[in-house]
Amino acid sequence: MFKALMVFLSLLVAAPLYALDGTALLKQVDRNLSPDSYESYRKLINVEPDGRKKEFTLFTVKKGVDKVASLFIAPASEKGRSTLRLGDNMWLYIPNVGKPVRITSLQSVVGGVFNNADILQLDYAAEYDVEKVEEKGNEYLLQLKAKTKTVAYDRLKIWADKKNVLPTKIECLTEANMLIKTLYFKDVKSFGGGITRPAVIETDSPLYKGYKSVMIFAGLKKRDYKDEVFTLTFMSNIESLR
Repeated sequence: MFKALMVFLSLLVAAPLYALDGTALLKQVDRNLSPDSYESYRKLINVEPDGRKKEFTLFTVKKGVDKVASLFIAPASEKGRSTLRLGDNMWLYIPNVGKPVRITSLQSVVGGVFNNADILQLDYAAEYDVEKVEEKGNEYLLQLKAKTKTVAYDRLKIWADKKNVLPTKIECLTEANMLIKTLYFKDVKSFGGGITRPAVIETDSPLYKGYKSVMIFAGLKKRDYKDEVFTLTFMSNIESLR
């Protein structure tokens, strides 16, 4: 009896005093990156190996964890195009075509290293489960696994700083842990309304050597929308929200 009690006590001493709640931590990362419902203005820049650049300006609206729509404001050749994402489903609207066409998460409406899943990003917690969370000095490391096969990346590794609980780096991986691309989060700034987050996201990929894409947030604020904004019939009217 005494021996059994001693073994029990030794196990209690060896056990951690607390365990990090990975799911709660991931949801906090999501909310710190953006409000539940918001509008934003972004510039996307694709940089080619020879230094040439192509720039796009987008107005984006989001509601909840799985509704996102974007409107191209510039360049003139893209103006009026819009994209819509509802969960795993995505569409592109081109004014002179007149009706939305389906697109996939791994395609890119702007070319470059960012794909449609990056541009129309949902909450990470909506698409991924946390397999493991660790403390690495001043950062957390969250290892995520996709909930379904339709997600763009099978696995993610998210490094988030402990102070702000915001990503500093995300590695996007295949199921076999092959690196597809890395996202770097930079220039943390206040956007007002209690929103402080990285204003710049850069990405590169071993699959596209010498290429780089940059996403710059020029504005981000809380805003509520009706569900009808996130429908195929509204895609031609997103300009009216600005």
